[in-house]
Amino acid sequence: MRASFEKTDGAVALTFDVQPTANPTPATAREAKLADPGFGRVFTDHMAVVRYNHVNGWHSARVEARASFALDPATAVLHYAQEIFEGLKAYKRDDGGVNLFRPDANARRFRNSAERMAMAPLPEPVFIEAIEQLLRIDRDWIPGGVGSLYLRPFMIANEVFLGVKPSADYIFAVIASPVGSYFKGGPAPVSIWVSENYTRAAVGGTGAVKCGGNYAASLRAQAEAIDRGCDQVVFLDAIERRYIEELGGMNIFFVFDDGSLSTPPLGTILPGITRDSIITLAKESGTRVREEPYTIDQWRSDAASGRLKEAFACGTAAVVSPIGKVCSTHGDFTINGGAAGPVAMGFRKKLVDIQYGRAADPHNWTRKVV
Repeated sequence: MRASFEKTDGAVALTFDVQPTANPTPATAREAKLADPGFGRVFTDHMAVVRYNHVNGWHSARVEARASFALDPATAVLHYAQEIFEGLKAYKRDDGGVNLFRPDANARRFRNSAERMAMAPLPEPVFIEAIEQLLRIDRDWIPGGVGSLYLRPFMIANEVFLGVKPSADYIFAVIASPVGSYFKGGPAPVSIWVSENYTRAAVGGTGAVKCGGNYAASLRAQAEAIDRGCDQVVFLDAIERRYIEELGGMNIFFVFDDGSLSTPPLGTILPGITRDSIITLAKESGTRVREEPYTIDQWRSDAASGRLKEAFACGTAAVVSPIGKVCSTHGDFTINGGAAGPVAMGFRKKLVDIQYGRAADPHNWTRKVV
């Protein structure tokens, strides 16, 4: 059944009703949590919520105390997995202000994900406004130094029914979690396991969509990687089982001895915002970037010959993560002696400096919120 959302685009902008919590976290307790928040374990006091139905379109925009949702056992998301999400961060500048990094790109990808999953597309201005409203009320939760506030916008289907069709009702919400540095003591090279038993996505599937099902399907492969003593899993294509696609939650780049970069082409992989930013930075510096297929056999051969100088993964959480070792049933191999390389670390520094407002931003990627 084709989804129809006539009133979706009518709500270009919504006014948020802001209702501060009656029981905010005391400052001393908040500071104690911010001292070592970890990743995704500590949450701020509020959340932003917007609802959708086929009669009213997007409506009832609110910022309110963070609380549980009451869901009927027959709620659609619990049975048919209509769910999408995004991930982005807010960064505290040296002057005390707050930056977002390319939230417009997240909003656009969120809308594309909704359309692929037959969900009501959220107007991009509403996506950004929800995030900014939450940041204004919970700005004291943004850590200083190398920390940041991880923002998780998501949407679930909440019509109550049992039947395979697009839901008529949706909840969009944004929650926030203060996080420290993804790496303790700096970004150390990771080891990755080549998955031969499981694939992440196929042509025509949802590989380019940020939906929970993609990540659920990767968990068994990630567990296999951990069992093999590796940090992450890398997936091969679903047809020939030869071509590198992406890690469980990050895109991947290869650095060659002629100075060029290569990264798998879009289609069955997530169009990462960090990936796109690195491609842009590389091209403007004169580096040749190829978006083309690359096989696991090529990777092994190029690492052995010295043609491949570095490999690194990238994503919102870690920014850039050097890859030092690749493991598989066909044997292991190392890259750059297992050490972090200058290209990966150079891109990481450029991105982080822009995100925190410490470097020029000629692409207008940062958005000042407060």
